[in-house]
Order: sequence, then C-alpha cells, then structure tokens
Amino acid sequence: MNVDAALALHDVGLVHPNGQRALHGVALEVPRGARVAVVGPSGAGKTSLLRVAGTALRANEGRIELLGEHPWQLQGGALRALRSRVGLIHQAPPIPPRLRVVTAVLAGRLGRWSAWRAMGSLLMPSDIAGAEEALARLDMADRLFDRCDRLSGGQLQRVGMARVLYQQPELILADEPVSALDPTLADMAIGELVAQSRNTGATLLASLHAVDLALKWFDRIVGLRAGVVAFDAPASEVSRAMLQELYANEGSLLPTQAPAHEVNTMVDVLRARPNACR
Repeated sequence: MNVDAALALHDVGLVHPNGQRALHGVALEVPRGARVAVVGPSGAGKTSLLRVAGTALRANEGRIELLGEHPWQLQGGALRALRSRVGLIHQAPPIPPRLRVVTAVLAGRLGRWSAWRAMGSLLMPSDIAGAEEALARLDMADRLFDRCDRLSGGQLQRVGMARVLYQQPELILADEPVSALDPTLADMAIGELVAQSRNTGATLLASLHAVDLALKWFDRIVGLRAGVVAFDAPASEVSRAMLQELYANEGSLLPTQAPAHEVNTMVDVLRARPNACR
C-alpha cells in the first residue's frame, strides 16, 4: 500500500449491470495534495472513474486504495469514516429540493458530527457563519436561507461545491462540477477548488468538459477514452495533437469554455502555458 497516494487504482475494470463496459485496465495514482484533471469525450468513463474512486461503485476488476485504506475490506462504521474524509461534487447535486441552502452546506460535516448535533442542525443550523463563508467564496452568500428548489442548476452546483469547501475533506472528487455555469463563474469556481487544495493540502481530482479550464488550473491531465487511459501527463506536456486524437470522434473543435468554441482559442491557451505546445 502506498501511503503517499491519496488514491491508487490498480488495473481497474468496471462493467455495468447492462453489460456495458465503462472502464478497462485503468491504472492511476494520485499523490496526496496533487491536482489532477480527467478529460475525454462523452461516454469516455469519466463519471464511472470518479464513482469508483469515491466507492459509490465497486469495480468488477482490479483494486483501489483510498487515503491509505483498502475500502472494500472495511465494513460498517470504518467504511463510513473513510467516506467522510472524501468530498464528492456531483454534476447534478443530490440535494433535497425543500432543504434550505444553509442546511445543505452544513451537511458537509455530518460524517464528523454526532447524531444529536446532526439532527439539531436540521432544526437550527449550528454554524451559520461557516456556511455563509463557504458560500461567499462562490458568490452565493445572498442565497443562504433560500430553499434549494428556488435555485437554478448552476446555483445548485455552487451549493454542492460550498458543501465540500465547508466539509474540508482530504480528497475532493469533482464530477463535471461547473457544467451548468457560464465561463466566468466556472473559472472562478474551479479557482476556489484549487485554492482549497493549496491551502489545506487536500487532493483534487476533477473531470472536466472544458479542456482549456483543465489546462489553466491543473498540474496534471489524464485523457480518458472508451474507458481506457489514453495519456497521463503534466499539463505543460499536453499537446494539441494529443487532445485532437482524444476527441477525434467528436469533430474538429475541442470542447472549451470559449463562447465560440474555436480551435484557435485552444491554441492560444496552450501557447500561454510555457512548453505546452510541442
């Protein structure tokens, strides 16, 4: 077991109950404190990869190590304790619609609170200032006491991120966390996740649709295609040719945050990073 790795996947394979193979022979090691982005076309297996990493799904093949533990050798409270050290950000956050925003954010620490404190916080939020601070980082402080069913999809995504910022986990797994945000908000939100990683030492593994966003904020890029790792390289070594091959079946334009989604935008982003365009 590698105690220096926050996450390690060893030849992991996943086949869904309908027989569809989502992952095949995936080997991936993410050191503690690292910031890694997973990119790839639709259906590449990015969500499946993150769900296996967070123990929401159990791989059919291979094994995983999570924060120094073999999760599937744990049971009951030990597995719950391990999961409480991982922050999950979903593309569509599973937040009850009638829940207030402040309560949804404070739920980030339910895994560390006693049952009495958790139940009490549903009736009377126990750390309003803490929830407000997390929301303020994502320009959402003014929605503190709103019900979640009054929020847009993008606002709900930011509530889900604020929940994880408040949780302060050791490992953050973010699955397309800014898919419903405009480019400016998306850039700001990813910046806050990266800042959280830098300031607390948390490991950050995120799947992203926008390639330019991944290149701007992350030190390492993993390209996933058809459930297989196509490349795993420092961001500065990722070339246009590598990305164009990764997205070859999706046309000539790479997915970016730029409004026009033009290839030239991607070229500019790559050239802006020293040694990125090779």
